[in-house]
Amino acid sequence: MSGHSKWTQIKRQKGITDHKRSAIFTKLGNVISIASREGGEDSESNFKLRLAIEKAKQANMPKENIERAIKRGAGKLEGSKIEEIIYEGFGPNGIPLIIEVLTDNKNRAAANIKSILNKHNGSLSGPNSVLWKFKKCGVVKINKSKITNLEEFELKLMDLQIEDIEEENEKLIIYTKLKEFQKIKEKLEEQKIEIEYSEIEWINKEKIDFTAIKEKMEKILEELNDEIDVNNVFY
Repeated sequence: MSGHSKWTQIKRQKGITDHKRSAIFTKLGNVISIASREGGEDSESNFKLRLAIEKAKQANMPKENIERAIKRGAGKLEGSKIEEIIYEGFGPNGIPLIIEVLTDNKNRAAANIKSILNKHNGSLSGPNSVLWKFKKCGVVKINKSKITNLEEFELKLMDLQIEDIEEENEKLIIYTKLKEFQKIKEKLEEQKIEIEYSEIEWINKEKIDFTAIKEKMEKILEELNDEIDVNNVFY
């Protein structure tokens, strides 16, 4: 499937400062709270919450922070109500962007995102101006070196009715329909397959080559992802 692209796939490895770590924990806490609010605080029956907790643990988020975020979402602790908002826009050279936001202040979020886009020759756009270019999918990443027989494994994946398989360096990327995402992830876990990454993403239907403006894209994506209200950016 072409167009698989997210900031985490191109971001340079950098030391995480305490300030950045705190911002990451705030974002992860918001994801957990919303999942808890929507589907309840039991991660066994709430798949979205389970994914959020897994991601938080991978980032070494303290257990007490995770538990507090779950309780906040379940209404057991006071706190500002977090809203989920999707912003559509364009980056340099008209590259389409989907910006997922979790915020307790949508006016602040919109103003800050607009400022970043304008600074980098981009712009916010109206509803459905960009969204139609993308497809929402489940994405699972596995290290190919952990698979004994890759060809046989890929054939088994096709039996699970996955959408597509893509190889990217040492990774095997599996795309699933949203309704099949949980089932396929759990099937892989049952087979003791080590999953490095699993998340729901907006995937661009067209492959975009931004080699010529790679530096510009990295700058705008870094600033967007450093913004406290921005949860994810897809392009």
